[in-house]
Amino acid sequence: MRDDERFEVMRALDQLPQVAGASFATTWFRLAGIRRPTRQEYREMAARHFEAACLALETFPDEERYAPVKKYVRGRLRREMDGIMRGENREIEKRYDRYVDYG
Repeated sequence: MRDDERFEVMRALDQLPQVAGASFATTWFRLAGIRRPTRQEYREMAARHFEAACLALETFPDEERYAPVKKYVRGRLRREMDGIMRGENREIEKRYDRYVDYG
């Protein structure tokens, strides 16, 4: 799969951890009345919501022409999830700090 064929998918996967993951995690904790989740709890919730947002992958038909994009998204999803859980996603960490400090 060429880079120009996956550009939009790459951009979406760059943004989804903070847009879907952190935003929905923050909303979930706020609605649950949890003012001070642990950093690890926040990471887990952000990863869960990020993963749910990536379920759109399942909407691609099981046809050979979609196999490269599905493979790319699955690999990238694993890498992003691992990075979130290890605290390597700066945006998730920043959103956690903001929530705990100002939430």
